[in-house]
Amino acid sequence: MKILLDTHTHTIASTHAYSTVQEMAAQARAAGLEAIAITDHAPCLPDAPHEWHFHNLQNIPRIIDGVKILYGIEANILDLEGNIDPICEEIYKKLDIINASIHAPCYSGADAKDHTSAYLGVVNNPLVDIICHSGSERFTYDYEKIILLAKKNHKLMEINNHSFFVRRGSISNCKKIAELCKKHEVGIVVSSDAHISFDLGHYERAFEMLREISFPEKLIMNRSLKSFEEYMSEKKRLFSWRIGE
Repeated sequence: MKILLDTHTHTIASTHAYSTVQEMAAQARAAGLEAIAITDHAPCLPDAPHEWHFHNLQNIPRIIDGVKILYGIEANILDLEGNIDPICEEIYKKLDIINASIHAPCYSGADAKDHTSAYLGVVNNPLVDIICHSGSERFTYDYEKIILLAKKNHKLMEINNHSFFVRRGSISNCKKIAELCKKHEVGIVVSSDAHISFDLGHYERAFEMLREISFPEKLIMNRSLKSFEEYMSEKKRLFSWRIGE
């Protein structure tokens, strides 16, 4: 298995992360990646950047050290309706990748019924591309119901290598999610969720689990930049970095 596009990374703009964009690009090149998405946390998380950060991503070069840079965000799922951070919709529409995740400091749900409702809302949101680190043992939900809706609505489910270290209670749920994605042929991404450049290119624990269940590589949509682009083109999303290539 191979990942050439990392769809979930953080820079010092999220102040609990530790590398600059330039450092991330340099490490991505050293790790043999074709591209990375810069997806810092959206403003509702306490130490996240202001929405102007996302408006201003266009100032980051599209290619650094030979690595393509995709502009993105990790939006927060806020409530039982699955609403995400209320920043200008035009900013969202200019981004290449919109991840959505539950983070406890800005989420109001209390139980599996609430969490299922929240995920139903976000999977129905046309702006969102990827449902991230949803295996958390704190926020269990009706996995099959959401994964079937993800397939219908052309969403990707994330297998987050970082979770195998910082959310160890989620490992069994991550496996359930992967098994259901295999069963229903739902696309996934495998990401580092890197908060420091040295995590880029490391997906070993996620790969180990995927191999255990004989997960088909064809369903890993970020295995290359081309495979991800083809998936996103089906969703009729324009990647602005393609202009002027």
